[in-house]
Amino acid sequence: MTQPSPSLTIWCNARFNAADTQRLLDGTRGHRLAFSTSASTSVLAAGQADPALAAADLAFGQPDAAQCLASPRLRWAALTTAGYTRYDTDEFRENFRARGAALTSVSEVFADSCAQHVLAMMLALGRQLLPSHRDQLTDRSWHYERRRYDSRLLTGQNVVLLGFGAIGVRLAHLLAPFDLKLTAVRRSVRAERGVRIVPEEMLSSVLGEADHVVNILPDNASTRGYMNARRFSCLKPGARFYNVGRGTTVDDQALLEALRSGRVGAAYLDVFDPEPLPANHPYWDTPNCFLTPHTAGGRHDQDEAIVKHFLKNLAAFTRGEALVDRVV
Repeated sequence: MTQPSPSLTIWCNARFNAADTQRLLDGTRGHRLAFSTSASTSVLAAGQADPALAAADLAFGQPDAAQCLASPRLRWAALTTAGYTRYDTDEFRENFRARGAALTSVSEVFADSCAQHVLAMMLALGRQLLPSHRDQLTDRSWHYERRRYDSRLLTGQNVVLLGFGAIGVRLAHLLAPFDLKLTAVRRSVRAERGVRIVPEEMLSSVLGEADHVVNILPDNASTRGYMNARRFSCLKPGARFYNVGRGTTVDDQALLEALRSGRVGAAYLDVFDPEPLPANHPYWDTPNCFLTPHTAGGRHDQDEAIVKHFLKNLAAFTRGEALVDRVV
């Protein structure tokens, strides 16, 4: 990457709370910061085309992907999400690489919260917390023997991770004390301490060993419908399935049938296609299917963490140093 000029034009379409907007203003002094008229508080909302983006050196938020390609002055798109589906195309990568531009995510911001969310659900399912809470809210039955003897330990169980990026790495760290067998399926097979990394060709066999399958896959052409009927059929009866990746990576009908048949003993889902999940979707009423509304990455200090991540990268960018969470 070439050394940027001292003063940069930074376009932003992310709307933060007052304190963190001020943090951003303070941290970008010496540069020109321009907020889009269509700024949004939702990191998941797609940005709209904005004429002001054409004059920017840097884009912070969710810039329109097509406009990024058509803006030769743009040298860095700093996203406010861990996912980057809208930008995950050959055209986008080739365009940015050809002109030495950078694309970054904020995986570092959301990795810990997503990993803790998965661990929380694994423990809640294993310790029968959810059915006990349901009893408290309904008939207040005292299911002593059933809840006690249905409880399971994570210790020594087999966990298969579909994808092994920042979230998977952090989840592996959190699971380490449970002394379980951890396998990750990823395209690039390289050694990872405490984790067995296998190529996709071995997926069917490792699914058959799994007590828990954690889907952390992004949405792209190669992952849509990835967990289909054939792959669910590879699971041993009663295995548990978790999705904090993207809803498009799961065949909904195949998962529903696996839940009803007992092939999947329980599912925890945080992401869906579409979102919000329609009120009449069968997931809501399917036994042993537990839902949260795309909140796995949630944290009370989200704005602060995103702004600090950007400012840290901005300092590195102005010095010509490596960027954190660089995708392209």
